[in-house]
Amino acid sequence: MTNFSDLLLPQTVFDDVSAANKKAALHHLAQALARAHDLDGRMVGTVIADRERLGSTGFGGGVAIPHGKIAGIGQVIGAFARLGQPVDYQAVDELPVDIIFMLLSPLDAGADHLKALARVSRRLRDRGFVAKLRGAGSSDALFALWTGDEATTEGGTGDAARDAA
Repeated sequence: MTNFSDLLLPQTVFDDVSAANKKAALHHLAQALARAHDLDGRMVGTVIADRERLGSTGFGGGVAIPHGKIAGIGQVIGAFARLGQPVDYQAVDELPVDIIFMLLSPLDAGADHLKALARVSRRLRDRGFVAKLRGAGSSDALFALWTGDEATTEGGTGDAARDAA
């Protein structure tokens, strides 16, 4: 399993997020990234909204990867949310979205931005992994799924690992 500990922090992984719509869901993640990485929340929201205006980042199966580039960060960072109820996201398959992984990259990231986007996309195209995300019982379990290895998330040590299994 690929480890995403270089992108995610425990405080940027959320379970059962209540969002009335796409805008509210994106706002929640943008503010979380801003708090965790000492960024301007309004700027993060603007970067993500500008990218969404180019076309929906909902790629099907209830999954979206909103992303953008922003000044003030030294590496690619991310936040993840599993929504309590899916929201209309104008996804390519027209299905509502309940799994959202937001990525922010430095302005000059270039290839690193594309590599991170491809890495997250590959993981979220794995139906088995997405099913585990949907079945996880807590934010800790979700974090363990994203950042742990197979042994940890399939019955290893720790409460988060047990929840994630």
